[in-house]
Amino acid sequence: MSAGRVLKRSAIAVAILLLPAGAFFGLRLLRRADAAATLPVAPARRGDFAVIVRARGQVGARRSVQIAAPRNVQELKIVWLAEPSSPVNAGGVVVRFDPSSAQRQLNENLAALRQADAALDQAAAQARITAEQDKLDLAAARYQVERARLEASKQAIVSVLQGEASKIDLASAEERLRVQEAVVGLHRKSDEFKIASSTRQRDKAQADVTLTKQRLEEMNVTTPIDGVISYTNNQTQGWMNARPFRAGDQVWPGAVVAEIPDPATLQMEGKLDEVDRGRVEIGDEVRVHIDAFPEQVFRGKVAAVSPLTEMIFEWPFSRQFLIYAPIASPDPRLRSKMNGGMDIVIRLLPDAISVPSKAVFTLNGKPVVYVAGAKGYRRVEVEVIARNPDEVAVRGIGAEASVALAEPEAVKEGGRP
Repeated sequence: MSAGRVLKRSAIAVAILLLPAGAFFGLRLLRRADAAATLPVAPARRGDFAVIVRARGQVGARRSVQIAAPRNVQELKIVWLAEPSSPVNAGGVVVRFDPSSAQRQLNENLAALRQADAALDQAAAQARITAEQDKLDLAAARYQVERARLEASKQAIVSVLQGEASKIDLASAEERLRVQEAVVGLHRKSDEFKIASSTRQRDKAQADVTLTKQRLEEMNVTTPIDGVISYTNNQTQGWMNARPFRAGDQVWPGAVVAEIPDPATLQMEGKLDEVDRGRVEIGDEVRVHIDAFPEQVFRGKVAAVSPLTEMIFEWPFSRQFLIYAPIASPDPRLRSKMNGGMDIVIRLLPDAISVPSKAVFTLNGKPVVYVAGAKGYRRVEVEVIARNPDEVAVRGIGAEASVALAEPEAVKEGGRP
């Protein structure tokens, strides 16, 4: 066998041996290329970058009207109420109570009023009868006095004995007149007292009737404002079994049955962490995101922050500041107690480059991004200007760059794209 043939066979054998290794490395490079091609990327954005502080909370109202049950009425029972969370108009009936108890009280008070009127009429009639009788008795007594005085005037022409008798009769008649005058005065005072007492009883009965009629009208409870009604919890069965009031429930007098927030005073009431309190100021712009309407952003401004932290009874327990931001243009769909979030704009960076926070990685203690290019990814060091939970404002790349949201395995070293 010639040396050339041996060399040729050796080369073929070596090629056969090297073929699996080449295939392995080729497959590995192909997989890397495919992985690099399928990495998620996001474009850098140029524009105003709002540095925000986030807070969670719920919709509340600065002004609300409470709907309460009538006072001093026993056996109150709800027979009808407006649909929960339904719009109501000012002057409209929202809760009706069973009027049978108040109607029974009204009937009793009307009977007492009729009895008091009859007693007053009887006292007035009796006073008139007594006054007429007293007039007669007083006139008779005066007549006896005048007659005795006439007999006494005959003393000069009759005997001394008859004259003295006439004087005694005159004195006796005058005394009887004074007694009769005192009796007339006593009767007058007594009749005035009886009439006054009967009048007071009649007035009290009339007041009871008026009050009962008012209570009967209060069986239909109306709302003084427009809004959306929300019923409070009935805790008569204990706080663990508390549920909103509904038809058929017994209600104690004066109990708050429902609440109607004023829709023009809706605001976001959020919980602010202590570490963020020093970054927020009154008047900062607020962007409100309601969980029920994720597609819409509501605008507002910070109106107040609680001066002290308050205990938040949510697991895990914490102490947080409460922040209030009135909503500038409330949507009619907004309801009190709706959950949502607040993005409080504490600083605005004009004409800044921003990328998603997932696109910024740390290498040797420095922030880097991976810029996508025609031949793969280049690692670029950037300077972080401001950071939000979802976005980061950086300096070091252009607005036309596309950055990877996952760290690639193979990258090229590079500077600016």
